[in-house]
Order: sequence, then structure tokens, then C-alpha cells
Amino acid sequence: MAALIVKLVVTALLVVAISELARRSTLAGALLASLPLTSLLALIWLYRDTGDAAQAATLARGIFWLVLPSLAFFIVFPAGVRAGWGFWPAMGAGIAATLAAYGALLGIDRWLVLRLFA
Repeated sequence: MAALIVKLVVTALLVVAISELARRSTLAGALLASLPLTSLLALIWLYRDTGDAAQAATLARGIFWLVLPSLAFFIVFPAGVRAGWGFWPAMGAGIAATLAAYGALLGIDRWLVLRLFA
């Protein structure tokens, strides 16, 4: 139970630190947010809990492939704000674009698996 509380506190502190830093400097906040700190923490927690480096490596590979479609958000959200949309409509469009990109990636993955391993 103590380990779970430590995980929650460390992860929450990271999110708070990013948002507080971004209020003072958007560049510094963006730099800290762009670092794969959450992924690193997840890998560390997984390895600590399981002792299985191969499972952590599998998670890292999955993170890599799923980061690619998540980048759609960072294109659509600022473009929506620049186009004069409000924060929430731009946020919704960014999330929708990300979900569409995830769907496309999963569709490509299924197509490749069927073609290569059928």
C-alpha cells in the first residue's frame, strides 16, 4: 500500500510541477512536459513491481508506437486555437484527432498482421 501511495504522490507532483512551471515559462513547462518522465516512471514502477525487464521493454515498445498517433493532438489543438476556436472546442478537436489517429494506427496494425502472418 505504501508503494502505491508513493507512486501516486510522485506522479501527481510531476503533473503539478509541469503546470506550475508552465505558468512562469511556457518553454520550460513544454520542455519538462515533453520529457518522457511519465513513461520512465511507469517503466520503473513496472520493473520494481515485477522484476521483469522484458515486460518493461514490451511496454516501452508499445509506448513508442502509441506516441506517434498522440502527436496529432499537438498539431490540431494549437491550430484550432490559432483559428480562433475556444479552448474547449480546440481541446475536443485535438482529442478527436488523436482518437482517429489511434484508430488508423490500430487499423494499419491489423492489416499488416493479417497480410504478414496469415
